[in-house]
Amino acid sequence: MRSRLLQLRLWLEKHGVFPRSRLALITCYLLALAVFLFVVQNLAVWLHGDWGGFLGIWVDLFSIAVIILLGILARRWVSARLLWRVRNRLVATHLFIGVVPLVLLIVLAGLAVYLFTYQFATYIVVSRLNSELKAVQARNEVLVRAISADLGAGHKPDIALQAGYAAMNSEISTWLGKELLFNSSGSEPPTTVPEYLPPIFSGIVRDHNQFFLRSVIESTVGNRKLIVVFSRPLDSHLLLELSQNLGEVTLFEQDPRTATRTPKLSEGSSPEPRRIFDPAVTLPTDVAVTNWTDGQPFTGATISVRTRLSELYGHLFSAVGELARTIEVVLLMLALVLAIFEVVALSIGNRLTRSVTGAVEELYRATTHINRGDFSHRIPITSDDQLAALAKSFNGMTASLEGLIREQKEKQRLENEIGIAQEVQAQLFPRRIPPMETLEVHGFCRPARSVSGDYYDFVRLGSDRMILAVGDVSGKGISAALLMATIHSAVRAYSIEGIPVFRHAEAVGAGLGSATRYDPVAPGAEVSPGTLLALLNHQLYHSTPIEKYATMFLAFYDGSERKLTFSNAGHLPPLLLGDSGSVRRLEHGGTVVGLFDDMSYDEGTVQLDPGDIFLAYSDGVTEPENEFGEFGDARLIELVQENRDLPLNRIAEVVTAAVDDWIGGREQPDDVTLVLARAG
Repeated sequence: MRSRLLQLRLWLEKHGVFPRSRLALITCYLLALAVFLFVVQNLAVWLHGDWGGFLGIWVDLFSIAVIILLGILARRWVSARLLWRVRNRLVATHLFIGVVPLVLLIVLAGLAVYLFTYQFATYIVVSRLNSELKAVQARNEVLVRAISADLGAGHKPDIALQAGYAAMNSEISTWLGKELLFNSSGSEPPTTVPEYLPPIFSGIVRDHNQFFLRSVIESTVGNRKLIVVFSRPLDSHLLLELSQNLGEVTLFEQDPRTATRTPKLSEGSSPEPRRIFDPAVTLPTDVAVTNWTDGQPFTGATISVRTRLSELYGHLFSAVGELARTIEVVLLMLALVLAIFEVVALSIGNRLTRSVTGAVEELYRATTHINRGDFSHRIPITSDDQLAALAKSFNGMTASLEGLIREQKEKQRLENEIGIAQEVQAQLFPRRIPPMETLEVHGFCRPARSVSGDYYDFVRLGSDRMILAVGDVSGKGISAALLMATIHSAVRAYSIEGIPVFRHAEAVGAGLGSATRYDPVAPGAEVSPGTLLALLNHQLYHSTPIEKYATMFLAFYDGSERKLTFSNAGHLPPLLLGDSGSVRRLEHGGTVVGLFDDMSYDEGTVQLDPGDIFLAYSDGVTEPENEFGEFGDARLIELVQENRDLPLNRIAEVVTAAVDDWIGGREQPDDVTLVLARAG
């Protein structure tokens, strides 16, 4: 049982009729309640009739509510299923705008034609019937005048005249006072005259279950009243006359007991069709009949005419002669032209619908390509309208997206390469520095971009000697980082492996003595800051573009003598902060490296006392500005002096935090580099 319910639910969900919305659930609840009340109502009727009537009202109310809600749900379902596609919506719109009004006009025209035909056929039958009734009235008037003249002259009425009229399928009864003068029915009882009749009466009457066209005229002859009753039965002969050149005419009579109409008489036959579209029509019309005995209207008489449209229009246009044929041809041509216009309109509407839905379909297909990441797909353009402009705009958008994706991929590739360069550069900075007994060092560098052009390094030369290097390469980004890597490699190579011993005249300008040529490498040669800067300047000048240069500060520390030998190549002069508050700038040296060839660099020497702090930095520390100006050297010196007893890494954190506060929310303008050393 449970599996069957599950299968039923799956089937309902598959066909989209499982109730999920709030309205659908309310409809289901009301339907269940109506069914429950219906069952209770039937039980109540069986137990107690009055209860069933009370519950029936609620069943009807709930049923009406369920029908209304089901109509709303059906409309939603049709809209969701059948009208989801734009093509279906356009077709439905086209049908409601173009086809439905035409169908309504055709139906209205057909109904008008039918009603006109009905009225015209009724007019023909009623006109013929009235004409015959007028003929009966006229004959009766002639007969009354003749009888009155005979009686007035003292002669007996002309029996031959009355008999002649009677021979014309008519019945005549003549009364003079209470004396019956003539009765054409022979042995049948004569027609009596009711009291309600006026002096002159003419109409269709029902007498002894028969219908008559009857005329009654009352006249005075002397002191006596003359009454002539002239009747023509509504029989087969009269129906045959009515149906002449018209069709089949049938007289129906309603049974007062069963209220059913049954044919009483029928004459004539339906004419043959004259053209392809010539349908047979049956047109009933009620006939005004009076009960002869009491004068009350009898509503059970109907004359039905079965004929064809061609026959009716033949009667209609019989008076216009040959013009009728012309009118018919004109109407047919007009109908043909309207039909052609409608076909053309339908064709144009269908073409426009296809163009719109085709464009929508192409856009939908293009979006599926974009969703799959295929930005090279383009919509074919075959027209020059607003839809084509939309397709061009979409193609332009996809082309822009394709370019953006290409640029994004290129940017991602560059970011990956920059990330690799950042990792490589991070490996170039000293990670683990073996401690010295007389000197504590610490370095910090934070790039303004992904990679830095600043440089610092600590190179141990034995147990009591160390090289301290600080530099700043011109520019930022990858090019500055590459030049920084070159400088790092050269300093390490010349410091650890030794420097060339020059013996060639071209090396004199480099401040390397008066040698005439050089050996490739002289291991163990004495390394000095000025010599190393001169060699580095010579190398950079010949291996880098002319606009590339770097500032450098190199210092050699001898731990046995607590002596610092240095040379400064255009870098911001490092500071030596004494324990007593003294400040000394280390300025000996020369210009930047890599900009001019054949440069020499002076050297200076300072003695480090215990507690002295060596501070080297880049312009990214002192040059950041805000509304109060630059950060400046004075503020840097003050911070270091106030926190000189802290570990060197904490001093670096205090300085960088102060620089960040000074910059605020703006972007860091330049690389921030700090090198700290404290004599022990």
